[in-house]
Amino acid sequence: MDITFIIVIFLIGFIGSFISGMVGIGGSIIKYPMLLYIPSMLGIATFTSHEVAGISAVQVFFATIAGVWAYKSSGYLNMRLIAYMGGAILIGSLLGGYGSEFLTETQIDIVYAVLATIAVVMMFLPKKEVPFNPGDNLDFNGPLAAALAFITGAAAGIVGAAGAFILVPIMLVVLKIPTRVTIATSLAVTFISSIGTTIGKVVTDQVLYGPAVIMIIASLIAAPLGAKAGQNMNTKILQWILALLILGTAIKIWTEIFM
Repeated sequence: MDITFIIVIFLIGFIGSFISGMVGIGGSIIKYPMLLYIPSMLGIATFTSHEVAGISAVQVFFATIAGVWAYKSSGYLNMRLIAYMGGAILIGSLLGGYGSEFLTETQIDIVYAVLATIAVVMMFLPKKEVPFNPGDNLDFNGPLAAALAFITGAAAGIVGAAGAFILVPIMLVVLKIPTRVTIATSLAVTFISSIGTTIGKVVTDQVLYGPAVIMIIASLIAAPLGAKAGQNMNTKILQWILALLILGTAIKIWTEIFM
């Protein structure tokens, strides 16, 4: 690894992790296409979809730890919601992370593009902000939350994501969770999901550890900074940032698949 390679991978990790901490996701929705296309465009390295998924899986594990830590005293982490969704998404992500070994590069890209498209549609559906203050009781459908988390974990595990870019719109639109609770709690659920995804990728030898370590260092620095910035931003702005990021990624992936 030369210095140019290290700098590019670090910047991808830093930018992606800052944004992910700000909008409450693990960051794979941003970093997957960046790792897949930017190093190749610059002539530095060419990663396969399996390798990108493996690097992303390990990096998300550490990025979400940093993000959750930044929210630990905010009052927006809901332990009951984390319990319902965390166990289900862990099982799903283990199955998806392990099963991805048996899929082709194109199949992994298609799964990713489908997930991103679903997330885009859900993010643009009309939603009413639910009033919430730290310490308030939070009402939601527990079994539905667990079922959706399991399905999300299985699909996201395939692409090395923890699934927050799907979890966030599900929590906002389907479960009707307040935005700031969604952002904080989704990071905790994403961390749990990333455990299963990472184990699946490591066991099946899909991780390039050099680039993964660079991404981890970047995420540990940037994710808390993004989380702090997100706590001070208007919730509508956060939702639009996430929606536009997902939309751009979905368009790019679909274009690559059919070109």
